[in-house]
Amino acid sequence: MKAILPVFDESRKTPYYLQLYSYLKNAILAGEITEGERLPSLRNLAKSTGLSITTIEQSYNQLLVEGYISVRPGSGYYVSKVKAAPSQTVPAVSDILTKEVLTLEEPLAKDAAAMQYDPECFDFNKWKKCMNKILTYYSPALFFESNPQGEIGLRTEIARYLYTSRGVSCTPEQIIIAAGTQQITNHMATLLRRKGVEHVAIENPGYMPVRNIFRDRGFAITSVDVGADGLKIEKLPANIRTAAYVSPSNHAFTGTSMPIGRRYELLQWARENNSYIIEDDYDSELRYFGKPIPALKSLDGSDRVIYLGSFSSTLFAAVKISYMVLPASMAKDFSDIAGDYSQTCSKLEQLTLAMFMESGLYQTHIKKLRKLYSQKLASLTDAFAKYGKGLVEVTNTSSGINVILKIYSRKPARQLKKDAEALGIPSMFLGNFGPSGGITPSKGAAILILYYNQIPLEEIPEVVDHLVSNWRG
Repeated sequence: MKAILPVFDESRKTPYYLQLYSYLKNAILAGEITEGERLPSLRNLAKSTGLSITTIEQSYNQLLVEGYISVRPGSGYYVSKVKAAPSQTVPAVSDILTKEVLTLEEPLAKDAAAMQYDPECFDFNKWKKCMNKILTYYSPALFFESNPQGEIGLRTEIARYLYTSRGVSCTPEQIIIAAGTQQITNHMATLLRRKGVEHVAIENPGYMPVRNIFRDRGFAITSVDVGADGLKIEKLPANIRTAAYVSPSNHAFTGTSMPIGRRYELLQWARENNSYIIEDDYDSELRYFGKPIPALKSLDGSDRVIYLGSFSSTLFAAVKISYMVLPASMAKDFSDIAGDYSQTCSKLEQLTLAMFMESGLYQTHIKKLRKLYSQKLASLTDAFAKYGKGLVEVTNTSSGINVILKIYSRKPARQLKKDAEALGIPSMFLGNFGPSGGITPSKGAAILILYYNQIPLEEIPEVVDHLVSNWRG
């Protein structure tokens, strides 16, 4: 076999693992490393190239995914049979990924619309180790479709995690897994109909995709305002079987949290009106100050709460794994109709996440994330106080991955949103803060939700300074 002696570009415009991957791929295609040859071990190649074992493993994993090499448990990595196709014009996956990485790294000065990203938010090496174990030792399971309800291993780990982190006691049979909140909501709509519920009360302001799904499924919709203590329970329908969709731990659009007393009032409303509560607990893990208030589901003694959770905020956005915990009385209903549906989540990702949780890596990751995001939040708040005095007020600073800003600018509100996105910061225009304190369509300070979680910690002051300068005009 040809000696593996790559020359690396020290400018680091292309990550080392991709440079090594390209070198090995070209050597295989040129026949310099032939079919059946064993590649050096991770440790030996790391020693000869001066790279880390993790970097070597990343390169080998990319070659493995694209079929250039195969792995033999306990033996090592071997070159696969590969037929070169010189006339092929379709770019390799790795080439596309390289271009995406370079685009994301364009400097802020260009005002490029590339999204901010922070590699410190997630350790993909640990995730890949779990995925590699699944591919190496449990690959036969991947030849079969996933359970429509979700993989039992992942449902078991979610049940354990909810009990220790949110006080929710449930069985794996009560948990349904699907790709994203919208798919979960479709399942929920079907189950509610089977229970005779045709009316849904949704927070105002609230999550529009959920509202639209229920509307399209033919449910009657009632909008209920959110006050300082969360959903205004006294405005909920009476004597009508209803499902009330609430986010009591952190209302995304106002930052309010429902106190424990109000939570018991909401549970009482559900009992008295033979109704249900849909609890969206989407970022309950990301609370930075004070003790978390127990989940509604953990207080529910009447089997009336449907609990929703997601991993998109705590892992990475591309993992579209959401779940719901059904009341025990509804779990049987889903088992009756499960055969009518296919699982929409990747089985490989479900099994990887199950192993990630079982090994304790998810819990460790959450602790790291809380610390990192609390530092980012403090830095962001300080930066707006320094650069945005008289222009920006920051609210909702206790949990989640965003802050709510009141902006007193002469610029149109939607232009403020565009200015943030030009710096790669996702944002959402909510409305305006009127003189009486409520949200209005057009008057008063503009209210913008700013997602700060992907801005690297050390860059936050510079980004805020630049953003405020644009907002001042």
